[in-house]
Amino acid sequence: MLQKAEGIIIRTNDYGETNKIITLFTREQGKLALMAKGAKRPKSRFASSAQLFIYGTFIFHQSKGVGTLNQADITESFRDVRTDLILTAYGAYMAEMIDKLTEDRQRNPYLFELLFQLLNRMNEGEDSEVLIRMFETKMLQVAGIVPMLDACVNCGRQEGTFAFSIKEAGILCHACYDVDPYRLEAAPGVLKLLRLFHHLDVSRIGNIQVKPETKKQLKYILELYYDEYSGLRLKSKRFLSQMEKLE
Repeated sequence: MLQKAEGIIIRTNDYGETNKIITLFTREQGKLALMAKGAKRPKSRFASSAQLFIYGTFIFHQSKGVGTLNQADITESFRDVRTDLILTAYGAYMAEMIDKLTEDRQRNPYLFELLFQLLNRMNEGEDSEVLIRMFETKMLQVAGIVPMLDACVNCGRQEGTFAFSIKEAGILCHACYDVDPYRLEAAPGVLKLLRLFHHLDVSRIGNIQVKPETKKQLKYILELYYDEYSGLRLKSKRFLSQMEKLE
C-alpha cells in the first residue's frame, strides 16, 4: 500500500553499489527509513531528491522494516545550507541530534516544524550561531534535561542576580552561590536569551542581533550542560567544532 508524507531527509546511507537508504523526519509519521533504489546513479530519478536536507513530498511503500521510495517531489532544497560548509555542519548537527533523540514512527509535528523553520532561516542568511543556540535550547526538552531557568534552583528566588550551575542543573541566586563554587557567572543577557529560547516558539522569535561575547557564553553553557546530562556523542558535533575553528 502506497503512503505519502511531507518530510525532510536527515540521514542518507549508501546501500550496495547503486542504492541509498534515506531517513526522513516527517510531519505525519515522525522518523522513517526508505530505500531509494538506484539513487547513486547519476541519471537516477532520485539522484537529486535523495540528498541530505531535501524537503518535499515522498510517496513510498511501507513495510515492517525499511520502506521503498516510489516518488519524491522536492519542495525546498535549502541550497545555501547544502553548499556552505559551515551551514552544512550546523544542519548536519541538528539532523543528527533529532535522529539520536527520536524513535521511529513517533509523530512529532512540533519538532518537524522546528527543524524546517531553522533550516529555512539559515538558508535565508540569518545568524546561524544564534539559530543553533535556539535549537539546542529547544532540544533540552526533547532530551528530558531542561534546567531550571525561571527561579533559583536552590531557594526559588525569582529576582536578583543569577549565575548558571551545571551541577545543580539551573540558575542560582546571589544568596545561593556557595552551593556551587564552580557556577558560571554569565551576563544577564545570556540567561535572558536562554529563557526566551526555552519559552517562546521559534516563529515568534525574530532575527535578533546578539553580541559576540553573549554568543560565546551561550555556547559554552549549553556545551557543558549537554556534555554533563545528555549522554550524546555526535559525529557532526566534532565536525562542527573543527569548522568553527577554521572561521
